[in-house]
Amino acid sequence: MAVNVGIVGIGTYLPKKVMTAKEISAATGGVWAEDAVAEKLGIVQKYVPSADACDGTQEMGALAALKCLENTGVDPLEIDAILCITEEYKEYPLTTSACYVQDRIGAKNAWGIDVQNRCCTSVSAMKLAKDMLIADEEINTVLICGGYRNCDLIDYTDSGVSFMFNLGAGGGAMILKKNYGKNLLLGTHLMSDGSVVHTCGSKIGGIAEPVTAENIKENYMLRLMDSPKMKGLLNTVSMPNWYHCIDEALRKSGKTRADIDYLDILHIKRSGHKAMLAELGLHEDQSIYLENYGHIGQIDQILSLELALKEGKVKEGSTVCMIAAGIGYTWAANIVQWG
Repeated sequence: MAVNVGIVGIGTYLPKKVMTAKEISAATGGVWAEDAVAEKLGIVQKYVPSADACDGTQEMGALAALKCLENTGVDPLEIDAILCITEEYKEYPLTTSACYVQDRIGAKNAWGIDVQNRCCTSVSAMKLAKDMLIADEEINTVLICGGYRNCDLIDYTDSGVSFMFNLGAGGGAMILKKNYGKNLLLGTHLMSDGSVVHTCGSKIGGIAEPVTAENIKENYMLRLMDSPKMKGLLNTVSMPNWYHCIDEALRKSGKTRADIDYLDILHIKRSGHKAMLAELGLHEDQSIYLENYGHIGQIDQILSLELALKEGKVKEGSTVCMIAAGIGYTWAANIVQWG
């Protein structure tokens, strides 16, 4: 009998603090006007970490996981594996976030591993979880969870990274089960282009350029290291690659663009969001633009799904298309048949 994999439920965590378009404008020294931040970049406000200990990256992932367990009623002892999507910028470098979560939520029977594909990690981890559940007869329940707060790494006086001014903070979690029989994860398609892998990232803090007394203020800060190369790739192939992932995920699911009921999309600039809806033949009410949340990295897809369920945009029988992209560069899409 064919094995199916379904989403049991989700959970999210958002900090109490927000940063508004006006505050972002002020942080740029007025280079970006408040209206431009809100309309062009599409950020009315975004969630950012407070000084609370609970807003640590690993802890936010654990809090989202606890919320997911509460929402689903799943016993943490049922969890067989944890795929942790917590960003590499976290409480303590070189510590395993999956192990932190495993202990924090009492999932004593689970083993854990950290997976990382930048803002593509949720969609990528869902494929990994499905493949594991199908391939391993001893794995029946997988928890995907993680936290993100790369907003700490943005210099608002650097207009070169204005496309990342939307970075925020939060956590998300999802439980998948073998033969759950509903909310089925169908086809997934991913693409990568490593030709721009070192064009954007944290230049200081690694082996190539270690932290010194002179450059310590640059430690972990996100910068464009080769702007022409990265922007050249994004301007020519990014959207076509995204559409290819969507079409391939649909093909693998036995569906077409006409079947999409809800586009679960990460936060991008407003014009890009509208252009994608138009290309796919969708109306604005078939998606949620995360202008009041910002871009919480790989958490966006989980957050968007939660919001869509609450607003009734995803319901029994809905076909959901999740899409993501991450610097490196990777594009991804999957199809979920809800209900």
